[in-house]
Amino acid sequence: MNGVAHNANKETQVISPRHPRKLLAIACLAIAPMTFAGPDKSIELEFLSSYVQPDPAAAFDESAAEIVAFDKRSERLFVTNGNDKTIDIISISDPAAPVLVGSINVTNNPDFGSFVGGGANSVAVYKGLVAVAVENDTVTDPGRAAFFDTDGKLISIVEVGALPDMITFTPKGKEALVANEGEPDGGIDPEGSVSIIHLDDGAENAWVSTADFNDFDGYADELRDDGVRLFPEVAIPPLVEGQITVSQDLEPEYIGVDSKGRTAYVTLQEANALAIVDIKGGEVVDIVSLGTKDHNTAGNGLDPSDKDDGIAIGEWPVLGMYMPDAIDCYKPKGKGKRKGKKEFCITANEGDDRGDADGDARGDAIRFKDIGDVISFGRGGLEASSALEALGVGEDEALGRLNISSIDGIDEEGKLDQLYSYGTRSFTIWDEDGERVWDSGDALEQITAEAFPEYFNASNDANEDDGMPAIDDRSDNKGPEPEAVTISKIRGEYYAFIGLERIGGFVVYNVSDPEDPFFVLYENTRDFSAGNDLVEAGLAGDFGPESILVIEKKDSPLKGTALVVVANEVSGSTTIYALEELKKGKGKDNK
Repeated sequence: MNGVAHNANKETQVISPRHPRKLLAIACLAIAPMTFAGPDKSIELEFLSSYVQPDPAAAFDESAAEIVAFDKRSERLFVTNGNDKTIDIISISDPAAPVLVGSINVTNNPDFGSFVGGGANSVAVYKGLVAVAVENDTVTDPGRAAFFDTDGKLISIVEVGALPDMITFTPKGKEALVANEGEPDGGIDPEGSVSIIHLDDGAENAWVSTADFNDFDGYADELRDDGVRLFPEVAIPPLVEGQITVSQDLEPEYIGVDSKGRTAYVTLQEANALAIVDIKGGEVVDIVSLGTKDHNTAGNGLDPSDKDDGIAIGEWPVLGMYMPDAIDCYKPKGKGKRKGKKEFCITANEGDDRGDADGDARGDAIRFKDIGDVISFGRGGLEASSALEALGVGEDEALGRLNISSIDGIDEEGKLDQLYSYGTRSFTIWDEDGERVWDSGDALEQITAEAFPEYFNASNDANEDDGMPAIDDRSDNKGPEPEAVTISKIRGEYYAFIGLERIGGFVVYNVSDPEDPFFVLYENTRDFSAGNDLVEAGLAGDFGPESILVIEKKDSPLKGTALVVVANEVSGSTTIYALEELKKGKGKDNK
């Protein structure tokens, strides 16, 4: 039943962006963490262990570790395991030696009555109460939120919307919130919504209210005018065959909650928008377009080609759609211009599409050079406008292979006039009104390029490509692909941890000043020296970080030391670091 716990005992390479490379000997075993360090010296990470699935090869690329939550009383991690369709219960009483102590059945659990689950998509914990978002075996039917104790005993189960994708508690645990994505399947397109589960009288007496988008169904044109990305078949009721409503088109992905537990900020990834939910009132009060990022300006560049023979981050005539996945919120204190006055949210701008425009009836994604092959939404190919043609950027080494949207940037003549790409290869800080405050620009590609030049923009399932290092594999499609984000307060400073789904690892930024964050470190436990045979056997470290958790030192099983836990979807591993607090960072003067 137990998996494998790897401890550390190798060298760690520490690279400074402003100083020559140097090697620092750190006690490690089996996995050699790579730390790319900035000039801020307020925190350091030490690799402690990694819980690996009992059969790593069978678990590889099967979503065996996606979302992780922690209970301080039992000193247990709860990890969604898409391979086994369970919740793994892992004891970290000794963080250097994690042990699988049980699992929670979320499919054919006899305590679920007639409900048959299709798997767990998310898990959260509040004071010993474990909440799990369970999709229906028929994915377009209503899912469930199930509540368990830390031994996996069911307390209660309530109905939520279709395809519950994320579950979280409000700060005081009075509510659990669920983002119901409602993706279409088999010709059925459920409505997206947010379930608000009320827990004032305990989980045994939980009841549900729903914040839906029905009030916006009559305002499709206004939402489009405001920049909300709705698909071509979205129309205002009454509908005709082939049309859908705004409620059906919007797909809630992830939820951030303000410090008071009053407002939820919900990412609508494919719509490139943010929904603002009044939790007490149980309604969506606004939908805010997140706009676009101009990759043709200094500091906002990207490498758009996997055929340009290396690292080529530059300015290109492309607008990036933020399309965030994860979101987390915080309220920094202090005397600064914005500190202490507003809530802020940080998004990991992954990007997402709904299929291939040259093969799927509702697909939107296509390589720029293949726009003539677009068949989705009844089209018979696209043409580039004369203005776009005049730019001369259609070669493979330029923008020809870039994955773009086929439904955005269309002019009045029905021609493609502007390139829109998925995600912005960055993370962004937004204020409580959804206004952009700060964006990391091209820093994530710059950091990973300097840390791993031979594996820049590598994918998350291979180290080699035709016998050569897998450089550039994802440059044409979302680059490092920021996926996860969590914010933690450490010695009075706020830090954002951003997981990079493709090349792997995570960056840490000090975000205490929302208008002027700075880079702290980049950590990666992927073994780039391993061949693809070892990668696919699950024996090459961590691949595909899906979620990150920071356990504060007051809650940590390792007395006086905070922990960072990363669930890695592709390798199926759950990795634990000790977070050592050094001297307090100096903010701007320490950059």
